[in-house]
Amino acid sequence: MDSARIIDCIAAVQAALLARESEIESLDRAIGDGDHFLNVKRGCEALMTLAPELASLAADAAFNRIGTKLMTTVGGASGPLLASFFLAMGRTLGGQTQANGVQFAQAFTAGVESIRLRGKAEVGEKTMLDVLIPVARLLLRLSEDGAPVEQICVRVKDEAERGMLATRDMVATKGRAYFLGERSIGHIDPGSKTCQVAIDAVCDLVSRA
Repeated sequence: MDSARIIDCIAAVQAALLARESEIESLDRAIGDGDHFLNVKRGCEALMTLAPELASLAADAAFNRIGTKLMTTVGGASGPLLASFFLAMGRTLGGQTQANGVQFAQAFTAGVESIRLRGKAEVGEKTMLDVLIPVARLLLRLSEDGAPVEQICVRVKDEAERGMLATRDMVATKGRAYFLGERSIGHIDPGSKTCQVAIDAVCDLVSRA
């Protein structure tokens, strides 16, 4: 994973999320405060403007720059959480111009852990972590085992979908949906859906390389 591939991933995630805009907005209107997709969209647009700058950066510096940009442009709960994710990735890759599969998996896992600590949430609380934590664990294990990229992508996509769908039967204990209590049951968490769509987009891009 180098800066060129990072830029390609940002573009792929933006396109995938825009294609699912109405679905994600509908999920957020049901149990959120209605501004989730607006913030995500703003973040993607801001990151695309960074493409010329990112192109000249090493992988660790690129992730650090992405995190800083998100911190200053994305509002709501998503901004600080996503910013901490990318900043943690950058720190983990310190000094790396490129990241191989294991290094990327380690950085991704560190980013997810940063979200977990900042958000004070765990699996089972109807948040994006219901997708991110299981995906991080699987990605790291498969990468360290030397699994082929294509196999990793297929299994990671399946795990992301499983985690996202599992939020439908959960009671929200964090965020705006917390106030709904058991009324949040039956609705997929919008943050988990956003993460699942983004992960799918990156996996599809990487597996075609």
